[in-house]
Amino acid sequence: MQDFRVLSPTGILGYGFPAESFMRGVAEKPDLIAVDGGSTDPGPYYLGAGKSFTDRRAVKRDLRFMLKEGVTRRIPVHIGTCGGSGAAPHLEWCRQIVHEIAAEEKLSFRMAVIRSDVPHAVAHAALDAGKIRALDSVPPLTHERIDQTPYIVAQIGIEPFLEAIDTGADVVIAGRSYDPVEFAALPIKLGYDSGLALHMGKILECAAIAATPGSGADCVLGTLKQDSFVLKALNDERRFTAESTAAHSLYEKSDPFFLPGPGGRLNLTGCTFTEIGNGRVEVRGSRHEESDPYFVKLEGSRRIGYRTVTIAGCRDPIMIRGIDGILAAAQEKVNGILKSENLKAQVFFHVYGKDGVMGRLEPVKQTQSHEIGILVEVLGATQEEADTVCSITRSTLLHYGYPGRVSTAGNLAFPFSPSDMRGGEVFEFSIYHLMEIADQSLFAVSVEQVG
Repeated sequence: MQDFRVLSPTGILGYGFPAESFMRGVAEKPDLIAVDGGSTDPGPYYLGAGKSFTDRRAVKRDLRFMLKEGVTRRIPVHIGTCGGSGAAPHLEWCRQIVHEIAAEEKLSFRMAVIRSDVPHAVAHAALDAGKIRALDSVPPLTHERIDQTPYIVAQIGIEPFLEAIDTGADVVIAGRSYDPVEFAALPIKLGYDSGLALHMGKILECAAIAATPGSGADCVLGTLKQDSFVLKALNDERRFTAESTAAHSLYEKSDPFFLPGPGGRLNLTGCTFTEIGNGRVEVRGSRHEESDPYFVKLEGSRRIGYRTVTIAGCRDPIMIRGIDGILAAAQEKVNGILKSENLKAQVFFHVYGKDGVMGRLEPVKQTQSHEIGILVEVLGATQEEADTVCSITRSTLLHYGYPGRVSTAGNLAFPFSPSDMRGGEVFEFSIYHLMEIADQSLFAVSVEQVG
């Protein structure tokens, strides 16, 4: 069996990569160019709002390289989780960019489009049939939550990609996808080991993050062999080591040995990582274990209100020492106003320099900073309500007379004018559950001629 080479340009489409690294990868004559287009990492807003968290111009720049070299050299191009979140508007957003590039570069190719949206009626029926279960630390799904969620997507496995490949498509773009599948589906179809292909894809979806020094914006070549795979950085500034490659098993994982995905899990208990020279690492022993029944992960988010924020600094050591009590007292005053005005907005204080990152989990209890940053966040039912409550909170804290204060005003220093900034719609994840499916008919594959 010949080696199968996969070029991964970047950790997420739109994150960019050095042109020199990409062209070095193209010179290796890859059998596939693949990239992950998104993630839930940026939070629930982008899925619920139907917007991409990656910049359109940056995505178009990356895609132009991939399509020009892929189409002209007859190298398949596969993209998963288009538009950042993979719902219908995100996929269409990416599809339009593909058509723009094809017109501008005079490219002509066959493209398969895979949709991963789950209709609300399907989710309701699955819930009634007992085929949906919650992940750890997630409450059980309800019909109300389903109705409140504008877009529901499933994290698809390799099967829809295999169907797309069967159409003879030169380019495949997909909705929400399990991260490795755009890298692994084609070699698995050609007979390569699924455990090795999926594990290699799991590393390649992050591009050079598993190299040292790591980067999500640089290119990597993965070479799949009969009983192993080899990773090679395409920038002389980086190299793979056994340690950096093995450490990637800890990245975004609750368990470094067992990695669940659609229809099964990766078992890495028997993996070995061997440095073979020239900054390359060879990986052996990855296994894929299929599950019965077949589960896919559902994702969805719902709107819960509107946000307004203000940012302020404080350098008064007296205020810093008593900041917890001062914020609590200011909060109490604000709550009194909210009650009298029948406002139900929520106010949150994030104190950077104290516990702004970890909150209640921060182990260092005594503030040692000579200055702190206070982010006031207000969540209201409407944007106007959030604006009003943020203004009330800001002015209350600005002039609050805390014990020991020497000055008569000016507790806070504001870096911006106007000080209050509208954050717009706020979303929270409302669906983060597993759904049992009997087949892959839910995920439609269509084919179109581009250019």
